[in-house]
Amino acid sequence: MGTAGGVVITVAGPGKVESVFRRSSPSRSSSASWSSAGLYRVRPRGPAYSGSPRVVLRRSPRCEVKADLEEKSAAAASVSALEQFKISADRYMKERSSIAVIGLSVHTAPVEMREKLAVPEAQWPRAIGELCSLNHIEEAAVLSTCNRMEIYVVALSWNRGIREVMEWMAKTSGIPVSELRQHLFVLRDSDATRHLFEVSAGLDSLVLGEGQILAQVKQVVRIGQGSGGLGKNIDRMFKDAITAGKRVRSETNIASGAVSVSSAAVELALMKLPKSHSTSARMLVIGAGKMGKLVIKHLAAKGCKKVVVVNRSVERVDAIREELKDIEIIYRPFSEMLSSSAEADVIFTSTASETPLFLKEHVEALPPVGYEVGSIRLFVDISVPRNVGSCAANLEHARVYNVDDLKEVVEANKEDRLRKAMEAQSIITQELKRFEAWRDSLETVPTIKKLRSYADRIRVSELEKCFQKIGDDALTKKMRKAIEDLSSGIVNKLLHGPLQHLRCDGTDSRTLDETLENMHALNRMFSLDTEKAILEQKIKAKVEKTQS
Repeated sequence: MGTAGGVVITVAGPGKVESVFRRSSPSRSSSASWSSAGLYRVRPRGPAYSGSPRVVLRRSPRCEVKADLEEKSAAAASVSALEQFKISADRYMKERSSIAVIGLSVHTAPVEMREKLAVPEAQWPRAIGELCSLNHIEEAAVLSTCNRMEIYVVALSWNRGIREVMEWMAKTSGIPVSELRQHLFVLRDSDATRHLFEVSAGLDSLVLGEGQILAQVKQVVRIGQGSGGLGKNIDRMFKDAITAGKRVRSETNIASGAVSVSSAAVELALMKLPKSHSTSARMLVIGAGKMGKLVIKHLAAKGCKKVVVVNRSVERVDAIREELKDIEIIYRPFSEMLSSSAEADVIFTSTASETPLFLKEHVEALPPVGYEVGSIRLFVDISVPRNVGSCAANLEHARVYNVDDLKEVVEANKEDRLRKAMEAQSIITQELKRFEAWRDSLETVPTIKKLRSYADRIRVSELEKCFQKIGDDALTKKMRKAIEDLSSGIVNKLLHGPLQHLRCDGTDSRTLDETLENMHALNRMFSLDTEKAILEQKIKAKVEKTQS
């Protein structure tokens, strides 16, 4: 995957999946140091993320203290915490809030790790709320699928924000930070944005160009907007990622011949069956959601004429039966799952169950399958968390495959996949530049607003003096309106030049550094002090949230 001019740092030990930390090339957006050593180490030398301890507001434990003294102590603690944050303001103001992604995927972590961190879609709002309540996190979004669990945040402080997210992930999953760190990747600013655009375009998928991930990215926006965790940065980044994903699919041939996780699962099952009986084997699909429906669709495309579907409700199965006329679909309720499995040679599982449907004793109790299909029952589990327990993997007459085993299928035509990915990168780069230009333009917005407000206060004040000297009796409504319009016109013309030099939206050749220099100069000349005011507002909000 492209680094956008950055440096890729990989750290891994024997038998471990590599963890990738990518650092952007030196720029304003990544001016803050990563750590005292210049970069993070995954292991083995202690914590990966350095920085000052998080400020925690709490009362000192005292015995036999009066209530009023306790209240004063709490108030003092609040002021002290705010002052400590303000002391660090100079360091914080040297960098704007950072966009970061921290997570793991099929490329960095096995399914055993991913399923422990998976967050069901129904719980995304709760997760977003918890992340946004962290001291140094302003915005957050969660993208959790069978192949990845990624958290996108806007962090007030890079080091502290990442540390807090890692601690949250450890707490919710029950996995120690030291173990998590071996599988996590962390990307910052332009690299984080590029990664999301590549994910949306299907470039980072196990199956290149698969379309389901784009729908999942759209779902993040819908749920995030409802929960209130998607601020302007994350919201715009995800919407631009959706645009990038659509463009890549419409302007390149990356989707031609592309397979999904479901189709790869069907291909894998057919590869493992004897060719003479690959389409006549008894097929069972457990779960009639999106993934299950695609499995049935691809089975029909491969010539399978009959499939049994186990689902909690019959309505979804009826809808699939209505759509797919070329295959016989037989419905069975969930209560008949084990009896239906006893009559199947190949079992596909794709439910949202958070606990395994099949354990070792369940699989052992199933009758053997016929010699014509190799005397081995196949379980193809494309769910995360897994529907088939790992304890069932080593039985003599059963083989269990999960999403990680699909690599065997998707490794085919690797050269063609890489060529298509290169074609898509130019579109990703274009959309990345558009997003960064938009984000750069936000830098000067507070100064523009304060300068306009400052000028308008002077205009209104001088107008009042003028009207008082003339006298209300001498002014008609038309004259008053003309004078007000004149004053507004003068102010607008005077501000036009300075505001033009604050424009930074990628539509002119002015460099960002020059624009920021102009902004700082105006802040000094008119004592606008926008940066510190905005920072203190953010800090105060976080302190109040910590207290509550």
